[in-house]
Order: sequence, then C-alpha cells, then structure tokens
Amino acid sequence: MRLGVVRGNVVLSMAVPGLNGTRFLIVEPVTSLALAAQDGTGGGKQLVVADHLAPAEGQMIAFVEGREAANPYWPGRAPVDAYSSLLVDTVDYHPPPPAVKKRDPMSRPAGIHAGDRDSRAR
Repeated sequence: MRLGVVRGNVVLSMAVPGLNGTRFLIVEPVTSLALAAQDGTGGGKQLVVADHLAPAEGQMIAFVEGREAANPYWPGRAPVDAYSSLLVDTVDYHPPPPAVKKRDPMSRPAGIHAGDRDSRAR
C-alpha cells in the first residue's frame, strides 16, 4: 500500500462491463521526502487508480497495486492495476534519524602515521 495525492480524473468513453460505476483517478505517489516536508506535494510518477470512494482533487489517499487491486471486483474480473483503498485524514510521519557513521576499527587515529608508530615502538 502506498500514499498518493489525487491530481485529476480520467473519463472513459468505453469500458469493460465489469468496470461500470468505477471512477479513474490520476494519482501522484507521495515520496518520503514529500511526507517529511508536509507540503502537499507527491513527488512520484503519476498513475491511474480505480476508485469507488470519490476523493476530492488534492486529497491524499492510500492505494494498492498488483493483484490486490482487483480484489474489490471479486468474484468478477476487472483489468485494474491500482485501486484506491482509503481516504487519508492525517499523516503523522517521523523520518528515521540519520545513520551514525561507525568508525572503522582498522583505520588509524587522526594525526598518527605508520612512521610515527614505528618510532614510538623503539
């Protein structure tokens, strides 16, 4: 499941009978950078998502992709690759802290060179 922002809709002049009553949305997936910025942007490549929830343009939704996207049409069959599964009210995102770079145990301490070690050993 991924998050996305509704950017528009698609109008079909003809469709498979199993898709009657289905809306199609243009959705921009939300990246982790956009979630951290909390500016309402998506940042991902837009895709078409089947929908029965009727979100507004600019609203954030969650959508599923792949075989799970066709589950709402069961026991029938529907040729969909993405389906809007919920309307997002709020997002509480806390990005992970930056990774602390570990010191390599084989590296030399700052300011000590191979020649310095040899002179101290004597």
